[in-house]
Amino acid sequence: MKSFQKKLLSILSLFIMNSFALINAQDLQSILEEQMEESTNYVSASFKSTRILNGHSIERMPEGQLDFRVSHRFGRINSGAYEFFGLDQANTHLSLEYGILDWLMVGIGRGTFEKTVDGFLKISLLRQSIGKKNNPVSITWLSGSFVNGLRWSNPEKENQFIHRMEYVHQLLIARKFTPEISLQITPSYLHRNLVKTANDPNDLFIIGAGSRIKITQRISFNAEYFHVFKPDQSNLSTPFYNPLSFGFDIETGGHVFQLIFTNSLAMRENGFLGQTTGRWLDGDIHFGFNISRVFQIK
Repeated sequence: MKSFQKKLLSILSLFIMNSFALINAQDLQSILEEQMEESTNYVSASFKSTRILNGHSIERMPEGQLDFRVSHRFGRINSGAYEFFGLDQANTHLSLEYGILDWLMVGIGRGTFEKTVDGFLKISLLRQSIGKKNNPVSITWLSGSFVNGLRWSNPEKENQFIHRMEYVHQLLIARKFTPEISLQITPSYLHRNLVKTANDPNDLFIIGAGSRIKITQRISFNAEYFHVFKPDQSNLSTPFYNPLSFGFDIETGGHVFQLIFTNSLAMRENGFLGQTTGRWLDGDIHFGFNISRVFQIK
């Protein structure tokens, strides 16, 4: 009888201890869930670079980091063996881009296309997040200006410096749907102070779209397209086409290396928006690359 009582007492004690443990575990889980609801988790690395390919992505440099970028586009692949399928020709752009704050980035650069000097300001307005703040998308604003450095075609004419200026404004809206897939749309406006003829528009309205598909831990496939709302091509001094680009991001430590195939020779918005004269269907494809090297300054 005493043996039976001892066994019963042991079973009851074990049951009571397990009940308290279960209650404590449930309390701990509820505490963790409350903490998750009270905190905000921001989505990172929607894109691996501040550029999807030619155009900007919603990403920006963190505070105190300097990005030295080298962008290069060769000639048209269909130029034939004599031009080494475009590799004999070169178009280069160099830039320095710095994160002043975690939400504010500035950049300055110089390219061989029209000997352009450019600068931009990039502001993060909204970041995709879950938890206390549940934002479905990231939104970034970009404003840039460009100065055409070519000599005046008619130096005898009264030329003004302001005629060299062009401006772009873009709203970058992106969402990272899964760890492997990100999409972005880019409504844009480009203004040119001086155009070749009265039939060429000073103002262009554009809608862009870009995507990133992660293939491996360090490699992703990117695509980018901009639709330019333009007037009748027959009235323009030089017909132009919508830029379409495909490429790969390759992450190598402190570098992000981008391999690109595009019908646009220019690498800045004033060039590839409104001055893309090549067509994919005609084989007017430029091979090129972007190299990004980040330095910790602050």
